[in-house]
Amino acid sequence: MISVKKVLNSSVVLVEKDSQEYIVLGHGIGYGRKVGQTISDDEIDEIFIPVDKYKSAQFLNLINEISVDYFDMTKDIVMLAEDRLSVKLNTTIYLTLADHLSFATERQKKGLIFTNRLQWELETYYENEFKVGKDALDLLSDKYQYTFPDEEAANIAFHIINAQDELSDETNGFKKAKLVSSIINLVKYASMCELNTASIHYNRFLIHVRYFADRFFSNLLIDEADGLYKQMWHLYPIEMGIALRIAEYIMQTYQIKVPESEIAYLGVHINRLIQYSSNGTKKGEILEE
Repeated sequence: MISVKKVLNSSVVLVEKDSQEYIVLGHGIGYGRKVGQTISDDEIDEIFIPVDKYKSAQFLNLINEISVDYFDMTKDIVMLAEDRLSVKLNTTIYLTLADHLSFATERQKKGLIFTNRLQWELETYYENEFKVGKDALDLLSDKYQYTFPDEEAANIAFHIINAQDELSDETNGFKKAKLVSSIINLVKYASMCELNTASIHYNRFLIHVRYFADRFFSNLLIDEADGLYKQMWHLYPIEMGIALRIAEYIMQTYQIKVPESEIAYLGVHINRLIQYSSNGTKKGEILEE
């Protein structure tokens, strides 16, 4: 049996099954539900995301910032990808891809174009994933009445590729975790501020750092000549200095050079993180990736 632990809204519920907590997403899933109520397995046909019970509150807050429409669309994309590719995707894609779709739509509304220099590689070497990305763009365009560039198909394909990682790959997971921890510590000490690890802004930053680690260990770092690097140095030299220290650490540790575009994106996310005080009050903001 499944027990309801918290109802965030009519579309997001935290449940427990066999001592494991899950976030359940779907239109109407929380309607009329109460804490402690049990739900039979045959009642559930929604998105299940396993979460660490000590971090479930942060994940629920993060999910609450993203419209459930993007999770529904992600569910459709995942079903399409799993059917076309004959694979089972990691459930973390429901968070990372939904967050990306939300940002991509917002970006399109504002007329902001981000190039993807890996588009040719993804289209050539991950042809099937790219085709799924193209079909996903059609869903996004139909829903929001925007015309999205093919670069977004490549971005979606990249999320699908990342989600094909085996959950049992402990060695790869350890390497990613070590890199993420090192980046977080560098930001913490270089910024000379106490990071509020319980805040939604910290958790959004953490997700983006994990995304960077995925790209790094997949040899898919982004290398774009779009002028963002120079612009970020002009506007946010402190944050870019921290990002550069991260790149230098990676060079010393892994003997791999981090492209300027990746340094700029790290600067963007570092800026957003430290623009909030420890109590979550916004001091300033720039557009995030």
